[in-house]
Amino acid sequence: MRVWWLVLLLAVIVIVPFLIWGDFFMSLFSAEGGLAWLQDWGAWAWAAGVAALVLDLFLPIPATVVMAALGYEYGALLGGTLAATGSVLSGLLAYGLCRSFGHGAALRIAGEKDLARGEAMFARRGGWLVALSRWLPVFPEVVACLAGLTRMPFRAFFAALLCGSLPMGFFYAALGTTGKLAVLLSILFPPISWLIVRPFVIEKQPAKENLEETGKPEINSSE
Repeated sequence: MRVWWLVLLLAVIVIVPFLIWGDFFMSLFSAEGGLAWLQDWGAWAWAAGVAALVLDLFLPIPATVVMAALGYEYGALLGGTLAATGSVLSGLLAYGLCRSFGHGAALRIAGEKDLARGEAMFARRGGWLVALSRWLPVFPEVVACLAGLTRMPFRAFFAALLCGSLPMGFFYAALGTTGKLAVLLSILFPPISWLIVRPFVIEKQPAKENLEETGKPEINSSE
């Protein structure tokens, strides 16, 4: 389906900043570096942490490290609230920008038929995709943008965003309260979680869709 070109384009847009500035930001937001960066803001550390989580939409900032650092500084409750707030704001910004300005471009890239399929997919499984994607690397930005491009209903998107962002924010903040080692471990959790949820978010295409795409009938081996 041409809609996968749209997914690929969004993934490239997210990955390119990492390829350009990834080493710098990974060094800046290492386990100890992330804590030091946050503490350098003094009384405004909470605002800097939330802002960093929002800017993760555009820059390769390791969001889980920032969330753990917020927990280390402010405790599980307040740190978790700040972490979840930053994640929600980032998702809302991605959704709003793509819904307002990107639908026409998505239509040209994917075509009317395939974009309609994407809209149908988000109508059926969009909530699961949005909620689960918040725990994964790269996918939060891509899925939130796709939700906006396919004009997923805002109430459904916002509810799913909360379902993913709230537990994640409090989880990493609580992890951060256990010490600096936990901040380091927070870097490892996203790829591990992706291995766990991957079978649920990537599905094989039905035979009917394969037939439509190839234009060739399936061969019955029993004949």
